Amino acid sequence: MRLVTYRSSVTAAARLGALVNDLVVDLQALAAYYDLELPSDMLEFIDLGPAALDTARKIIEDSTDDWPVGTVFYAANVKLLAPIPRPRKNIFGIGLNYVEHITESAHMLENAANLPNEPVIFSKPPTTVCGPGDAIEHNAKLTQQLDWEVELAVVIGQRAKRVSEEDALGHVFGYSVMIDVSARDCRRAGQWIVSKGQDTYAPFGPCIVTADEIANPHALDLWLTVNGVTKQKSNTQHMLFKVPYLISDISQGIALEPGDIIATGTPEGVGAGRTPKEWLWPGDVVEAGVDGIGRLRCPVVAV
Repeated sequence: MRLVTYRSSVTAAARLGALVNDLVVDLQALAAYYDLELPSDMLEFIDLGPAALDTARKIIEDSTDDWPVGTVFYAANVKLLAPIPRPRKNIFGIGLNYVEHITESAHMLENAANLPNEPVIFSKPPTTVCGPGDAIEHNAKLTQQLDWEVELAVVIGQRAKRVSEEDALGHVFGYSVMIDVSARDCRRAGQWIVSKGQDTYAPFGPCIVTADEIANPHALDLWLTVNGVTKQKSNTQHMLFKVPYLISDISQGIALEPGDIIATGTPEGVGAGRTPKEWLWPGDVVEAGVDGIGRLRCPVVAV
């Protein structure tokens, strides 16, 4: 299932939907037609666990050939938001998780090109999140080195505390696309929170694809373009630390809860690793995608 958060109009409230071909199905409205209950909010839906997914699948299957009035919209006529517009906690970011990116990072950060022995973890505040079509803010007073990173995002569905690698994928609700926007000149004493954590620095979406539809999260092509020119193109098979390891590792000391997001790292091709270096500027358009999930497109604007 492909789940979205959408607005049917500029003034309408954000609501939970499911993408079915070229339609957005309002799950709460469709459930009400069958005298059932589903929430209108993505986080509340994730909290309900497998039972909510089963209900949603059943009512969609029962309605596909004859949608009840008022339960569907053409996707082209609605505004898709970030699937989780306001995460409850900081996003868990993973640095240096593709071998080729480690090599280019050694060049751009002037570090040794050694493979990390354990995941490099940082965080991005909830206020970094923006959705498809939303603007990435370029504040020239803070940065002249705005960079891009396409990443597979993992959304947790069940609480994970000190879980094993073997059990880790059972805690995944689904997968999405994230752009880890980074102001390379805003690192402070080696710390990344200001570099990675400014407002709009986590474009996220366009949907969450539930885990049952992604048989192997380590066999997905991912790519990013700037103004239509390909900058990154790789496959999640090249992750140094795979998704189960990341979940297990984080959960040893920090409980992962429903709706938590892990951005799993980026492949080579970032602007700082190029010769000469390349940066994002107002007027640029960034587009990124992950195979089997979708793509999101965001302009860069001056603030």
